[in-house]
Amino acid sequence: MVARDGDGWVQCECGNKHWGLHGAAGILILRGHEILLQHRAPWVHNGDTWGIPGGARDSHESVEQGALREAVEETGIDPTLVTALETFTDEHGNWRYDTVIARASETLVAHELNDESHEVRWVAIEHVESLTLHPSFAQSWPQLKEILNNLIGPR
Repeated sequence: MVARDGDGWVQCECGNKHWGLHGAAGILILRGHEILLQHRAPWVHNGDTWGIPGGARDSHESVEQGALREAVEETGIDPTLVTALETFTDEHGNWRYDTVIARASETLVAHELNDESHEVRWVAIEHVESLTLHPSFAQSWPQLKEILNNLIGPR
């Protein structure tokens, strides 16, 4: 088993190139009525956009393991302070992106840890669409927002 064997591009059946030889995973962390977003550095693929922490999954990782590993690497979160609730899958045939939706403890702290991020920030769900979103996250956002609103319930 290779520790980091997921990095690389896949030519997708949908006509796009995606990062992650074994697919990719990210984590959408909910705290109250806010989610944790990452402002991607300009030099990364689809840079200078906002999205969730995530990246390529390795062959031996579950979706949740890959999403949590990426979040720890990129934002320094304590994974014991998040609870996975469900997973949303964006299926592309020979490639997929899995979003683990999780609830955070009120004490969860996140910050940018490397040069892949300009900033990480808690953003109110109703303000997410005002940001320049990563194209794939923007495409999935309406479905993810509906899931989040169902988890939160009426205000």
